Amino acid sequence: MYTLDEKKLRETNNKVETLLKKHQIGNHSDISGNNVNQKHPIPIDKEINLDPSKTIMSKTDARGIIEYANSYFMEISGYEEYELMGQPHNIIRHPDMPQVIFKLLWERINKGENIHAFVKNLAKDGRYYWVLTNFETKFDENGAIVSHYARRKAAPRSAVYEIEKLYKTLRAIELRQDMKTAENYFKGLLEEKQMTYDDFILNLLNIDKQVMATYFDVPNTEKQRNSKKRGIIGRLFS
Repeated sequence: MYTLDEKKLRETNNKVETLLKKHQIGNHSDISGNNVNQKHPIPIDKEINLDPSKTIMSKTDARGIIEYANSYFMEISGYEEYELMGQPHNIIRHPDMPQVIFKLLWERINKGENIHAFVKNLAKDGRYYWVLTNFETKFDENGAIVSHYARRKAAPRSAVYEIEKLYKTLRAIELRQDMKTAENYFKGLLEEKQMTYDDFILNLLNIDKQVMATYFDVPNTEKQRNSKKRGIIGRLFS
């Protein structure tokens, strides 16, 4: 299991808190260049706990503009449909999130590749919630991206505890240096671990690809839902 030195973590926490105050709530620009016109909520240190059996779903166009969001998305984020539709998806971006993670995410989904990422999101009332992502990209007959479908589910607490340490380090590097420097640090970490990004995520969760795929499966019957809850969810959240 990946860990960071606790003394280093405390030092990093102090540095990043200072930098975040200096930069207020951080940069909310999407890496694709889209900017959110409406004012972002002020983050507060209060978490929203997700139901592991439910899925947050959304659909965006190729630029990341929201075209659809399901009822659980609305419930957790605190927004109404009219507030979300037509907005860049970074309306829910939390300033604690490293930009380099979104760079990696967009590089992958723009190639039609799935990516499982831990993301800390910002609700309308300033609270936060952690999700684990799953993506499907749709293309037209000419190979151009039409839309991105995203499914997000609760992220296990043990994995969030570890990834939060890394994100604090990456975000501090971005604020003091730049995103490229943070990206190089992350690449170096993976090289030291002799892991790909995907292997790193699976290692944090202590599962394999099959279990990950099952977690994001959409059950068709009540029996399947109950079986899934007892099985995969129990394994991830026990």
